[in-house]
Amino acid sequence: MDAISTAPALDYSDSPPVLIAGSSDACLMRASRTVRALGLRIGDAVPIEEAPARLSRQAAASAVWVELDGEVTDGTSGTLSALNRDAADGRYAAIVSATPPLVDDLFGVLDDQVHLLIDADDAERASALSLAIALHSERHFAADVASDRSAERLRQLSDEVGRIAATLARLSTGPSPALTAPPVQQSGESGEVPIEVIRKVIRARRLRSRFFRDDLFADPAWDMLLDLLHAEIQHLRVPVSSLCIAASVPATTALRWLKTMVREGLFLRRADPHDGRRVFVELAPQTSDALRRYFAEVGAAAVI
Repeated sequence: MDAISTAPALDYSDSPPVLIAGSSDACLMRASRTVRALGLRIGDAVPIEEAPARLSRQAAASAVWVELDGEVTDGTSGTLSALNRDAADGRYAAIVSATPPLVDDLFGVLDDQVHLLIDADDAERASALSLAIALHSERHFAADVASDRSAERLRQLSDEVGRIAATLARLSTGPSPALTAPPVQQSGESGEVPIEVIRKVIRARRLRSRFFRDDLFADPAWDMLLDLLHAEIQHLRVPVSSLCIAASVPATTALRWLKTMVREGLFLRRADPHDGRRVFVELAPQTSDALRRYFAEVGAAAVI
């Protein structure tokens, strides 16, 4: 692999540099452009296989950016393991940017401390880097407003998921004031939801995009809830990539929602027994019960 010049323009910032690792020359160049666009110094840009050794020699770094466009090889796995370890220890902010085919493999091996971007545009990449560094260092760059906006979006997302969790908890317990949901019922109060009802709701939601812009109706939490209930009724497993598509928002946004829903206990992660790097997503028992009660309550009314 040809070496890439990482000599930055004059930069008088006292912040530690950003290290870059990539699975190809194209990856290294794209990551370098993102870092330079924010006026940050690049400490080094190395092939993905060399990253663990290079990280061990770095005294300090503002962030480590990993750019992937190929398969998750053994060399890649070693770098991701080092990234998980160092991010958990608070050594630096960690970002992994990858192509859509890698979403299942990466979601299964990356910890929550690592920011995962999938098929992100330049604005999303710059925002993610500035936010990751801001959250890591507990300060914002004076010339960058993207981090403030991203942090506010994350706070809003957390608040919204908290409201969803509270609503589902109330639904799952019925008229009782208790906060702990009862076990999932396959019949009785929760009842069975006809699969055709869920299909009609999903089709109706998708139909709106024929007449209006998709972003007018973005509601990834509800779309993912519907998709997982549909899969549960059919006894199907849902990979992360499929759930991101069902969310009808950019993959990076869907992953952010997904992680928050898991953290709030609404969704569960299940390891793929045939591939330890992959995970499936399913409804938590109390979430499933709440959705079934909801559909039993609304009956034949239109639900979109």
